[in-house]
This record gives sequence, C-alpha cells and structure tokens, in this order.
Amino acid sequence: MAGAQPEKIRFDLLLIDGFVLTEYAGVVDQLRLANRIMLKPVFEWRSLSATGGAVSCWSDAWVETVPFDPKPEVDYVFVLGNSDPGNPGLSLGRVIDAYAARQTKVILLAEAASRYISERGGPGLTTHWENRAVLQEKIGLEAGNQALATERGQIITSAGMGSTVDVVLTIMARHIPAATVSTVADILLHDHIRDLGSLQPFGGKRIVLTGDDELDLCVELMQANIEDPLPIAELVRLVGISSRSLERRFRDKLGTRPAEYYRALRLNRASNLLLNTTMPINEIALACGFPSGFTPHYRAYFGLTPQAARKKLRDPE
Repeated sequence: MAGAQPEKIRFDLLLIDGFVLTEYAGVVDQLRLANRIMLKPVFEWRSLSATGGAVSCWSDAWVETVPFDPKPEVDYVFVLGNSDPGNPGLSLGRVIDAYAARQTKVILLAEAASRYISERGGPGLTTHWENRAVLQEKIGLEAGNQALATERGQIITSAGMGSTVDVVLTIMARHIPAATVSTVADILLHDHIRDLGSLQPFGGKRIVLTGDDELDLCVELMQANIEDPLPIAELVRLVGISSRSLERRFRDKLGTRPAEYYRALRLNRASNLLLNTTMPINEIALACGFPSGFTPHYRAYFGLTPQAARKKLRDPE
C-alpha cells in the first residue's frame, strides 16, 4: 500500500435524535486526522437523517444533516447507536438494504446493531454487552458474540462506544498506509489498535482496571457473578490474598470497600435492565442478586425507587 495514491473513500453517517456523540466523534475525528496527515482529502463524509436538518444528541450537541439518500454511492455507512435503545428511528432496514444492495459496507454500532439483530436475526452478530440483556428479553438471545465487532458479508455489527475508534482504524488500514493509521492512533493517544475479534471488557475479557492483578481479578469475579453474588470471604479465597489486603487495595485504588463496590455493580446492572427492558422489577432484583431489600438499596444508591426511575424514563417532565 506504501506509495499508492488511493481514490477518495466516502462515508455516510446515519443519525437520529439521541445519537451517541462518542461514536460520531470516533468516526469523524479519525477521518479528519487522516486527511490532515495525508495532506489531502482521502476520506469524505456526510451526516444524514430521515428528514435532514439539525439532529441532537443527549450530550447537548447538534449535527446538521441532509436527508437519507435513496441511491447512495458511498463505500461505508455507519449507523450510530442511540441513547434510547427503544427509539423507533433505529429501525432502518430498508435504508440499510439500499446501501447493501449497492455493495456499501454497513457498520451498525451498539443499539443500531441490537435493533438489526432483533429484526433480522442471524448467528455471529454482536452488540454492546449492555444491550444483550434487552435482546435476551425480546428474542431470547443467549450470551451471544462478545467480540468488539463481527463482519458478515456487507454487514459489520459492533459494540460501538469506544470500540468505534478501533473499527474506524481497521477500516482505514484497508485504504491508506499503515504508518498513517498508526500516526492517527498516536495523535488520539490510542496506544493499542484492538483486533475486531477482541472480547469486550465486561463481556468475557480479563479486565485491567487498576493494574493491580489481584484487585482486577476480584472485580472480574464480581462482574461474572452478578445473579448469585459470591461472599467476600470466597472472593478472598479465590484471589489468594487476605481480607485486610483486599480491603486496603479497594480503599487505595477505588475509594470504596469490596462489598460496597460489588453492590454498586449489581445496582448498575439492575438499573440498565430497569430502564431498557420491561422485565418485572422483582425479576430484575433476582437477576442482580437481590432476593430481598432491592428497593431500599436502589433508593439509597440512585435517590429514587425502581418504580419511580422507570416512570421517570417513560414520562419525562
């Protein structure tokens, strides 16, 4: 590829209100940086929506868009995830088909991937680990693929969020010199371009949260045992350190105690299920390791009851 003079590579980004700004920047900023380094516009992009005009995200940013193109002539299209997994605007099957029919590579991020999986199905597809709980309720999806991204024909499904950077770097490497891709990553302080088959953090991969091997192993065990929480004494035994050492490491590195951290993990998982599924609250409590006392714990942590949290989402002021 060195010395080659690639033609312009064209990208579309499909947005609906509530799009994830992290993902938008993960695409656009890298393409812009690559053009700057190459000293010419190798990559072109445009932002599109159903009706055109300004589209907002929940991070108080607006992006000007043009209407969806019925006959798109681009190389890649990114369908961005959304802060509302249930947003009907994510159902873009016909739009996706229009791109795929013209041999455009379609990259579905996070909630967009989830919607595609729920409507089209098919083995080997992935989405963000948070969204798997939604799919498990709606279509009985099992654990599913836990990779950052999977590629099947013209369709790439991806976890989105921060992994958008890795997806874009991987795509750029198909068209420009590797040294340029590496420079883009260096400017972003992205010190390791993850293979798309890498497992998602909290999705089966050994995490590196603090750099303390025993502490990170303890957190990993907590994450893997949400429904049936392990006693702290059992965690101590599995990690192979003393209770006092574990308490000290949690306090020094994470500013909390092991039991409090474990409870917070389970409550955050419960909040995701509460706000993104229609599971009964008692089932959510059991799924997150609270056979009793769920409501008081939830209220103490989030400042409102589970019932109030769900109502607030459905009936915002």
